[in-house]
Amino acid sequence: MPNDGKAWFAKGLRDGLPISMGYFAVAFTLGIAAKNAGLTAFQATLTSLLINASAGEFAGFTLISAGASLLEMAAMMLVVNARYLLMSCALSQKLGSQTSLLHRMLIGFDVTDEIFGVSISAPGKLNPYYPFGMMAVSIPGWASGTCLGVLMGNVLPASVVSALSVGLYGMFLAVIIPPARKSRIIAGLIAVSMGLSFLFSKLPFLSRISSGMRIILLTVLIAGAAAVLFPVREEGGIPEKEEAAQDAL
Repeated sequence: MPNDGKAWFAKGLRDGLPISMGYFAVAFTLGIAAKNAGLTAFQATLTSLLINASAGEFAGFTLISAGASLLEMAAMMLVVNARYLLMSCALSQKLGSQTSLLHRMLIGFDVTDEIFGVSISAPGKLNPYYPFGMMAVSIPGWASGTCLGVLMGNVLPASVVSALSVGLYGMFLAVIIPPARKSRIIAGLIAVSMGLSFLFSKLPFLSRISSGMRIILLTVLIAGAAAVLFPVREEGGIPEKEEAAQDAL
């Protein structure tokens, strides 16, 4: 694809549509949590427009329900959303040197797990208009789902609401399966990540760590080990020794 902002923006719109649909379903349950916390539809929708983070908003609404202080909420948001700092650092390395500070800040505003996963897998340097296109459809999907959840969520049966939240997991699979089929190393790292994540949630001491902090620790450990064991050239080429590493997996 040529280095055309309009073309990349249109591609971002297309690739962001399934993300938006998944966000709408998950945000529907978020709207119910917001209503239970005492927020109006306007307040909950504005929150989702400014903060596109499922775990962070769920945690925030839970703390509001519990009457937590502003300091406690700020500390929780820092821990739960700290993984986005790592994602932003990774994306900054994929952006071209000519990318303006304004574009970098706009991308940083909406670095989510799904948008990061799709953006980081784009070939070559990342054109900022590609994530802009995904953001243009995903943010309204997230905010409108939250709004509708506040207005109508409690009317639906609990089984229906629970079923809607499964959509995001299917979207995660759509992000990780294609690269895993192309590389045994990526497939092996995904399997290791799942196994370690399960162990961290079950082991007595590690299970006490917050989910956000567990994600940060696992990301640093696994990504660091992968960078040392299976390095890739900056231009995206695969070192000769990677073929042997893939056979080893």
